This record gives sequence, C-alpha cells and structure tokens, in this order.
Amino acid sequence: MAIPHIDVMPETEHDAPIASSHPLRQTDDDLLLPAGELPRSASCPDAVSRRVRDELMLDGNARLNLATFVTTWMEPQARQLMAETAEKNLADRAEYPQIAAMEERCVRMLAGLWRAPYPEQVRGCSTTGSSEAAMLAGLALKRRWQARRRAQGKDTGHPNLVMGANVQVCWKKFANYFEVEPRYVPMEPGRYHLTADTLTAYCDDNTIGVVAVLGSTLDGSYEPVADICMALDGYQAATGTDIPVHVDGASGALVAPFLDPGLMWDFQLERVASINASGHKYGHVFPGLGWALWRNAEALPDDLVFEVDYLGGRSPTFTLNFSRPGAHVVAQYYNFLRYGFEGLRELAVQCRTTARTLAAQIRGMPPYELITDGSELPAFAFRLAAGTPDFTVFDVSHAMRERSWHLPAYSFPAPCQDVSVLRLVVRTGFTTDLARLFLSDLAQVTGQLRTRAPRVLPPFLHPSPAT
Repeated sequence: MAIPHIDVMPETEHDAPIASSHPLRQTDDDLLLPAGELPRSASCPDAVSRRVRDELMLDGNARLNLATFVTTWMEPQARQLMAETAEKNLADRAEYPQIAAMEERCVRMLAGLWRAPYPEQVRGCSTTGSSEAAMLAGLALKRRWQARRRAQGKDTGHPNLVMGANVQVCWKKFANYFEVEPRYVPMEPGRYHLTADTLTAYCDDNTIGVVAVLGSTLDGSYEPVADICMALDGYQAATGTDIPVHVDGASGALVAPFLDPGLMWDFQLERVASINASGHKYGHVFPGLGWALWRNAEALPDDLVFEVDYLGGRSPTFTLNFSRPGAHVVAQYYNFLRYGFEGLRELAVQCRTTARTLAAQIRGMPPYELITDGSELPAFAFRLAAGTPDFTVFDVSHAMRERSWHLPAYSFPAPCQDVSVLRLVVRTGFTTDLARLFLSDLAQVTGQLRTRAPRVLPPFLHPSPAT
C-alpha cells in the first residue's frame, strides 16, 4: 500500500467569534514583550498566530525524528476527523454516545486481534497513552494480589513487581507512585532484555506480577512472553504462588499480530492477565492515545471501576484522569475501518522492510555493528565496533542533528553501561526517499568524523532514548 501524498489540510469552518465592543489596539510591537508575561490586552489573532507559528519553526521536523515511536503522519481525512471532534469530551458519554460506542468497538477489535478466548468477557478502555495504561494495569495487579493475600490472612504491605532493567520509565513511575518495590532483572553482555531463565530468582510470594515487554524501547527486541509464562508455570508448581503476567505491548501489540502470527504472546497464554498498547504508535494515531485490556472481570477488580452519573446517565470509568478529547478514539476507529487487517499488515510490512533494509546497509558501513536488525519491531540499535577511537555514538547523533535528523544516542543500564548505541525507529511516513537521504547523510557524517579530532559531548548533553 503506497503512502498517499500528504496535502496541506484545508481550513475548516469555525464558529464566528463574538465581536468585542472594544477595538483591538495592540500592535505587533506589543507582541515583543517577554514571552513569559501575560499581555494586558487582547491582540489581533493573525499577529498572535504568526508569532506562535514563527516560534514553532524552531522545533525539529517530526518526520525526521528517528527517536520517537510516536506517530508523526496521518491521512488528511483522519486529521479532519480529529479537528472536528477535538472539543468533545470522551468522559461525557451521555452527550457523545457514538464516540463511547466507537471506543467499545475498538476494544472488541483489539480483543480479537490479541486472540482473547472469550472476547465478550474482555474489559478495556482507552487511555492517554501507554503510561496511563501501565499505571492502570499495575494497579489491577496490586489489587488482585492484595485481595488474595487478605483472603489468606497474610500481610499486604510489601508488594513487588518483577521486570527487566530495559522497561520504559512508566513502570518506574508506577513503582514509585503506587509504592510497589521494583525488582529489575539486570542485563548481561549480549542479553539486553528479560528472559525466562533469569526472572524466577526475583519472584516470591509478594510478587504482584511480571511485566514482559513486547518491543523494548532500547533496541526494538521482543521479550519471550511464552517462555516467561512457562517459567512462571514451573514456579507455581514448585511454590504454589500464582504470578500473572502483564504484556507491555506499547509498540509490539500493534505490530506482532500482523507480522508474527505464530508468535505466542497474547491472551492465548492463560497467564497473561492484561495487555497495553499505544494507539499513537503503530496504531497510527497522533500522540495522546493508549489502550488497556484485561482478560476478564477477574483480572480487573470491580473496586477499581467507578460509576459516574453527574454528566447525565450512568457510565463506568477506570482512568487516572477524567476529561479528555474523544478525537483520538475517533481517529483510531477511522484507522481500523480504513485499513482493516490487511491494510494494517501492509503498513507494518512496509515499516519492517524499511527497517531491515536500513539495518543491512548500516551493517556494511564501517565502523558500525548491529545490536538488533529490525526483524521484530521496525526499529533497531547499532553501535561503533570495538576499537573505534576517533569518535563516539554521541558525536554521530550530534552531527546528524546538524542535518536535521534526530538519531538518539544513549547507554544501556548497568551493568551494561559501557554499551552505547544509536537507535532508529521506522514509522509510517518514513519513505524510501527519506531512507536514502538518511543513509547518505550518515555515510557523510561518519566519513567526516573519522577524519577529524574526536569531539565528546559532556554527559549532560547525552539524551535518553525517546518513546
């Protein structure tokens, strides 16, 4: 499926503003006041729009941002639908029942996509992103564990959550905010994510769950969810402790169903209690949308769900926030209808093919060597070969930024902090022409760095991996 030409969206009609009885006398010079001060009077909308737009020109080009997994391109029709529904509050289900119905339909579609044995029993909701979805999933794990412990007459004061050291920062936030001990299984040279043979040593009767990541933000690799579940099956047989699994599929849960149908990672595995995904990543929606699904009502305790009636009608809600625009749900529903399974598969095929082609080209470009090759997520990490004294990956990242490319460089967590990598993410909108331009620029930058004195950025300029 070819990526359509991106046209500039036509302006939509807006309600006419109420005319003021006081003329706007502010001049352009007034807009030169310090930006952090609230002006005393109103201004011409065209002048303010020009000022804001001029400032935004200093931001990077989103299409050239190879750091982020977040969607930077959508079809004009989807953009239009988002503009038309931006003011509709998703929490007001009585006033906007069709958007609420679209959200429920998306949950049903995801339940089928993630091979739930009984899709009608799946409980789910949209969120503001995978970070909120992770918080909700973690809370459900904690509450289930607390209920089980209380039923056994045991203490509930020391919950812990087991995960790889490569988890996204949202899980570190969850552990901090909701007072759960994080147990990070450290990396080892050559093993940069959680594996089945490393996790059970970190589990005990206080473990509320294990987080398995389907698509590590550090290198794009999949953690072996099925093997992790089997290890926990063995752990339960040996100890009697039943530990559920949450799959953080922020990126991979909307890639694997289309490209890896034989991979066991989802609700087919009985131990998988919940899954999250980012609709604003490979769901092809602009930033602000996540999804959280639970296998059944048992996996999502009722005491976490609130009934709300003060907006008219009664509706259940399980989110950390309340009011938010329904536009992102509308865009997700549009994408599901627009592309269907085969269309989404084709978009994923394009991304993975481009990623693997780029990885193969970079593998043949000294002095680089691959950590991953884009064969799981359409993303891969690469580093400088040992014994490259002239420059660092941080120099490469800085030089590529001078050519408008945002190619992140960062070091892995301890004890693999000596491994520093560059990571490239391929998304819809990263065309073949852009890929050629990127490779040309990378080759030129590399050649220039090899022939000049090394330039090492100070630590405070070394960025963290984006998501």
